[in-house]
Amino acid sequence: MLFQLITRTAKPYTPWIIAVLIFQLATTIATLYLPSLNAQIIDKGVVQGDIDFIWRTGAVMLTVAFIQVVTAIVAVYFGAKTAMAIGRDLRRNVFRAVSAYSAQEVNKFGAPTLITRCTNDVQQVQMLVLMGLNFMVSAPIMCIGGIIMALREDVGLSWLVWVSVPFLIIVVGILIRFLMPLFRLMQDRIDAINGVLREQLIGIRVVRAFVREPYETERFEEANAKLTRVGVQVGQLFVLMFPVIGMILHVATASVLWFGGHRVDSGAMQIGSLTAFLQYLLQILGAVMMGTFMAMMIPRAAVCAERITEVLETRPSLSDPAEETADAPRKGVVEFRDVSFGYPGAEAPVLNGLNFTAEPGKTTAIIGSTGAGKTTLLNLIPRLYDAGSGSVLLDGVPVSAMTRGQISERVASVPQRPYLFSGTIASNLRFGNEHATDEELWDALHVAQARDFVTEKPRQLDEGIAQGGTNVSGGQRQRLCIARALVAKPSVYLFDDSFSALDVATDARLREALREPTSEAAVIIVAQRVSTITGADQILVLDNGEIIARGTHSELLESSETYKEIVASQMSAEEAA
Repeated sequence: MLFQLITRTAKPYTPWIIAVLIFQLATTIATLYLPSLNAQIIDKGVVQGDIDFIWRTGAVMLTVAFIQVVTAIVAVYFGAKTAMAIGRDLRRNVFRAVSAYSAQEVNKFGAPTLITRCTNDVQQVQMLVLMGLNFMVSAPIMCIGGIIMALREDVGLSWLVWVSVPFLIIVVGILIRFLMPLFRLMQDRIDAINGVLREQLIGIRVVRAFVREPYETERFEEANAKLTRVGVQVGQLFVLMFPVIGMILHVATASVLWFGGHRVDSGAMQIGSLTAFLQYLLQILGAVMMGTFMAMMIPRAAVCAERITEVLETRPSLSDPAEETADAPRKGVVEFRDVSFGYPGAEAPVLNGLNFTAEPGKTTAIIGSTGAGKTTLLNLIPRLYDAGSGSVLLDGVPVSAMTRGQISERVASVPQRPYLFSGTIASNLRFGNEHATDEELWDALHVAQARDFVTEKPRQLDEGIAQGGTNVSGGQRQRLCIARALVAKPSVYLFDDSFSALDVATDARLREALREPTSEAAVIIVAQRVSTITGADQILVLDNGEIIARGTHSELLESSETYKEIVASQMSAEEAA
């Protein structure tokens, strides 16, 4: 799976990879040629006193060394360029895949692991590609070529090669076998610590309000300790690996000098050949060490590649239709026909047999107890989820037959938890309509009762907004989100308890100001506060996922006991009337 992922992503960069291979090959050949030249200088130049031969051969060595340096630089340059490009493409592909997910897939994976897979996991694969392009040609050629060149120098010492190289490979293989499960566990531990940290940062106000810093610190320390323990285990294996490799290198060097010295003394071998043989043996073992580094990275990168591939191959449960439906006229009609819905794995459906129509120019309000399914109902309209049975129609067309672009042109939603993106007030308001003018932004702010506090800002529309809108109050954040929906000018407005952070007076002014810009659009409001919906043209009372009553405020006061109980819990008899 690792190499399939790399091959698929690296395909556009084949010319760069070919350049890396060519220059790595040239570097390796030059490296293998140098010890042979050195041996000739010792045997023919130094021993025989031929100064001219030393100068000639030395010039050749300098030329070969220069070629080696240049080709190595070029190979590393193209290798780094290719690896960084592959990492960039993988991050882009993961981000695009996650962006296409519905809430169901996001909940299945979890935000912390998706962040880790898009950053740390991609980084591990990217580093493997970088190391691979630098060593995947030079290491095997250096190993095989070194063996051939060493045998050319002296066959009698070849048994040292056949003993040291397999022994080194066996030792590395055993260590890698222990590393593989530890790397998988390490990625899971990174997910866990990211999850704890993300949760604490998002909920920092709640943590401080309840003075839970010691408890949260303990949670983080526990997750950190688990990651540390795995890291220490990996480190212990690395600590064992390098002394073993070093010992093998030193023993091999000493063996060559010992046995080679006896062969030189007996006249079976020349001093230059002994020096060259030693260099070739070190090159062979060095190539094996390069392979060792690669082998150490492959297990972790393989785990990361599996996690990345899992994200890329997970198809979103909600996708655009194969053929785009012809655009229906924008009327702003929302219709539910016997709609039922249940979350995956839930014991019972959240919504059961819903039937109603929201018409343009009218306000449909939805009220009910906590957990009645109000927000879920609203989420079916912009197709954040697909109905389990029945049909949700928008301007007479099922939303499942419309593309996300077609839906977003018609529907603007203000969520229960308003969210602003890092940027400016203007960039947030233009989220639904990037071509909106400043005048349109100010008009939307005026209707949303946000113009006054924006005007007071030093930079007004260009005032900075922190991620999540944390540098403005909850009420200001809600009003900016309402203004953002107004700038989009849709034919259907969805307000999911969007007035709860506003005081009663601001709420009343905002609802009065909304009448004109929403006069030709369908408005669907989910509310907990009865005063917000008393003027609605249609009120749906939801209980256990079913519509148990519908009508205007006055009609429901006479016909629905559940509605009367809700009203009685919030308003006096005079206010209700």
